Amino acid sequence: MFWREHNLPHFHALYEEHEAIFDLRDLRVLRGMLPRRTMGSVLEWASEHRDELMEDWKLCS
Repeated sequence: MFWREHNLPHFHALYEEHEAIFDLRDLRVLRGMLPRRTMGSVLEWASEHRDELMEDWKLCS
């Protein structure tokens, strides 16, 4: 997690040459783009792990 860059809780997802940054609060894309299939997988994973991701964010900050 890149918690020092911004106060907004977020995570970066990388796939090949693509990158997207997601808001942890509502899983919307803040910046970037991923292929559709990858986007779906990332959103599914993040939805299942959102509480853990938010807890990690809080621990880092």
